[in-house]
Amino acid sequence: MMTPVTEVSIFTFLLSLFAGYFLGVISGLIPGIHSNNFALILLAFSPMLSEHGLPLVCIAAMILANSLSHTFHDIIPAIFLGAPGDDLALAVLPGHTLLLEGRGAEAIRLSALGSAGSVALAIITAYPLSMAFRSAYPFIQKYIAWILIIVVLIMVFTEKGEPDKQNLLQRIRYPLSAFLVFILCGFLGVFAFDKENLMHPFLSMGEPSILLPLLSGLFGSSQLIISLMSRPLIPYQFKSRMELERKRIIRGIIVGGTSGSMVAWLPGVSSSIATVFARLFIKEDFDRNLNTASDDDLSTDSITDSSKEFIVSISGVNTCNAIFGLLALVVIGKTRSGAMVAINDLLGGINLGPPLVLLFLVAISLTAILSYYSTIFLGDNIHRVLYGFDYSLLCYAVLALLFVMCLAFTGFFGLMVFLIATPIGMLPSFMGIRKSHAMGVIILPVILYFI
Repeated sequence: MMTPVTEVSIFTFLLSLFAGYFLGVISGLIPGIHSNNFALILLAFSPMLSEHGLPLVCIAAMILANSLSHTFHDIIPAIFLGAPGDDLALAVLPGHTLLLEGRGAEAIRLSALGSAGSVALAIITAYPLSMAFRSAYPFIQKYIAWILIIVVLIMVFTEKGEPDKQNLLQRIRYPLSAFLVFILCGFLGVFAFDKENLMHPFLSMGEPSILLPLLSGLFGSSQLIISLMSRPLIPYQFKSRMELERKRIIRGIIVGGTSGSMVAWLPGVSSSIATVFARLFIKEDFDRNLNTASDDDLSTDSITDSSKEFIVSISGVNTCNAIFGLLALVVIGKTRSGAMVAINDLLGGINLGPPLVLLFLVAISLTAILSYYSTIFLGDNIHRVLYGFDYSLLCYAVLALLFVMCLAFTGFFGLMVFLIATPIGMLPSFMGIRKSHAMGVIILPVILYFI
């Protein structure tokens, strides 16, 4: 009997993988477009692609490659345009400081190395960690609500704002702001999931997902509007080789990869939240550095090794989380991201056995190699394009695209959710807190479900 793997030709598989990689480059470079958006679009078009002879396994590989490639390339707009997604918000400050010193390419290289290193770490540790989590998952599932509550408390109480604010009201302002954003997003999620049946898409290509307007509003359009309020100016950039001790690079990869792999098993806990835990391990003078360096007072050593190491670790978090999201689907049958939801819907009737997992690991390895070199190449050359590029025009175009996508794929109800989510998603930027608290849109409904 033919298996899903033996039915796939090598040429078709490689072509699908490259298509997914290329889509990841696009979604990574365009602010406001998340890999989950492309995953849901590919899922919607999967019946048509399947009718034209593309195997479901190849469509799944395309989604996986897109998800992984995105985690490499999204550092570029985060650094050069100041438009990070939720996963890279903490990396912007040290990366932007390097950019202002004319060393933006170094920040990109650090990120690419962190992502590539995390892929190697994930492949090496995939089997032992998967077996460990398979054994521990019954305990995790039993106490999942309390584990998530602890995660939320850590997120909220690690919001300290600027360290020079010693006033009591100033010290409690940031945790209270974080809690407010979490609750607002959480209630929005509860409302949206409860009324999901009100979605009536104009383009019906599969089951509509309320995640599209929720995530597009909270983490896409909101950040684009914030970016439109400023005019990013990019100084002259010169090629800068990466300067960081090998032991710090290795530690950054291990910390980031471990944090990303741990949270991949918890529902509603994204890689943006894992960066909070990574920050707890790589502190030293990091916080002091980010809050004392200014645009007018930058020296060649205004960015410390700790800050560079943190860029490595954050990129490792994002990439490792994407990989272990796949392993969580295989081992415990649970989806932890939009991309894995799409893959699970595609392959729901197919056994995700060792041959298919090995095929996907090959896809991950090839995509990582392509993404590593393309990220460095783009990091070295993107500033030449951005000198004469109208960034505001790009933001307006992406905003219009998100608006049309939500209307087309989720109808007027989804559009309403999108319009409500957008101003809520802007609150963290105005309050000076991490945007990861907006993940309350998923975490709070999950907590309430398990209590």
